[in-house]
Amino acid sequence: MADAETSRLCVQIVRSHFGPLTASVSSALLTRGRLSLAQLIRYTMMKPRTVRAAILVLVQQNILWHSNTEEEGEMLEFNTLECLMRIRFGRFVWQAEQLFGPSGAEIVQLILDHGKLQSPDIIERLAIQNPKNSSLYSQTLYKLISGAYLKPSTLLSHHSPRDKRIKYEAEEKAKITGFPTAKELREAQETAEARLKREEEEAESVGLKRKPKDLISHRPSKKKATEEDMVDDSVYFRVNFDKFNTYIRNKLIEMAAGERFNRSAAVVMRAALQTTGARQKSVSDARSDPTSTAAIAMLISDDDDLSTGLVASTKKASSASLVKDYLGLMSAVDNPTPAGKAASFISLIDNKVYVEFEIVSKRLRRRVLEAVARERHGDDGVRIVRLLLDIGKMDEKQIAKVAMMPNNVVRPLLAALSSDFLISTQEVPRSADRNPTRTFYLWYLVHVDLHKAYSALLGHLHKTLYNIGMRRQAEQEEPTVKAVLAKRARTDVAQDENLLSRMERDVLKEWETKREKLTVLEMRVEEAVFILRDLDKAGSHEDI
Repeated sequence: MADAETSRLCVQIVRSHFGPLTASVSSALLTRGRLSLAQLIRYTMMKPRTVRAAILVLVQQNILWHSNTEEEGEMLEFNTLECLMRIRFGRFVWQAEQLFGPSGAEIVQLILDHGKLQSPDIIERLAIQNPKNSSLYSQTLYKLISGAYLKPSTLLSHHSPRDKRIKYEAEEKAKITGFPTAKELREAQETAEARLKREEEEAESVGLKRKPKDLISHRPSKKKATEEDMVDDSVYFRVNFDKFNTYIRNKLIEMAAGERFNRSAAVVMRAALQTTGARQKSVSDARSDPTSTAAIAMLISDDDDLSTGLVASTKKASSASLVKDYLGLMSAVDNPTPAGKAASFISLIDNKVYVEFEIVSKRLRRRVLEAVARERHGDDGVRIVRLLLDIGKMDEKQIAKVAMMPNNVVRPLLAALSSDFLISTQEVPRSADRNPTRTFYLWYLVHVDLHKAYSALLGHLHKTLYNIGMRRQAEQEEPTVKAVLAKRARTDVAQDENLLSRMERDVLKEWETKREKLTVLEMRVEEAVFILRDLDKAGSHEDI
């Protein structure tokens, strides 16, 4: 189940998108966990017809999972991650417009509004205003589906993957004879995860089908006629968030390369990511597919002068040689140590270039952690966090000695960091009775504790997003602003805003300025959420 801050944020999102009745159903599921229809009716104290309508809306929007088991019957569960993704819908529509033009943005926005739609419904709804563009919408829809920007909505996607994972793990553990070892349990877990992933891939392989022979265009006799694909009209499609998230990740990596080196290095990194962009399906990939230096050099525009970022020995170096120099710089070839590898962006293996997503993601998450530690506890707090990350478990006296800080400063700082769940303690008793007076207390921040720290930070960020939404709602419900917005919603004023008085236009302008500032702040916080949650392969999703 989600924590309190995440639950409040999800209820706020559902209320703003679907109204208070649907928000009541969501609040009951988030507070009490998995429930049946009869339990939902009892806890929400609403009419059965209203609860069923709210459930239909949430299932259509992919926010509810439902399952039918012999022990519990039909149960409903809230999909927290799907609900939180709704904050990025505007960015997804913008990205679709950048890639496929206005027609792509309209298709993505329509599917996001309705949750899932079939191909004929999409074309019919978009071609109402301009029937001549139906062929353009059909072509764009085919590109979105073939590029994995849209994926089929299957029966498996409406069931909780956690239930499937538990079931498959139990089946694998039942095959083990005797007392299972840690290795056998880990192998059973990996087998169950691979089986679940394989089932999802097989279920989502539909969506395109072969054209009938009479619809295949005939080519000249010298060329062999090839089979062509077409969109399956019987399949419901939904937006593939993982594909759009890869563009957000790539932009963050490009910005990180520009901050670490210079703008020219960011240009080379963008080209390296573009060469494998079509094959990037999910943000869970540890590294990109291999590419070559020549392919990267071809995607660099002539307007980008790479020589400004390097001190070249020759007067005019070729673009390929400059790209090779930048790749060597970002792969840390001059520092073949573990520290150099941890600071690299790419790796060069057998004349192939790989972008190291996992290594860069770890650095981005660590940067967010250090930024929070600096904001709350100053530079001394960041010094202690970095020290524990690099060295490991240390005693309070060792921390004070290595960090060159007095004990009376280190002690309260460690307590403050521990209260924010940024660091933890490890007890090492010197006797069997575990007497506290004869026990070492080591402070640490390693991989296990990092997951706890990132989860705590995610809770604080979700609370911040909730507060931003409440502030936007409070500003909108201010009596003067509310009256002006209601007047602007009239059909005559919507066509001619000159019907508004000067004072009303000033109120409207001030409200739009505040809304824009809150939206920018929300995007910055959401970017930190993306780094901590979506770029974490170990999955902070499991705690949501």
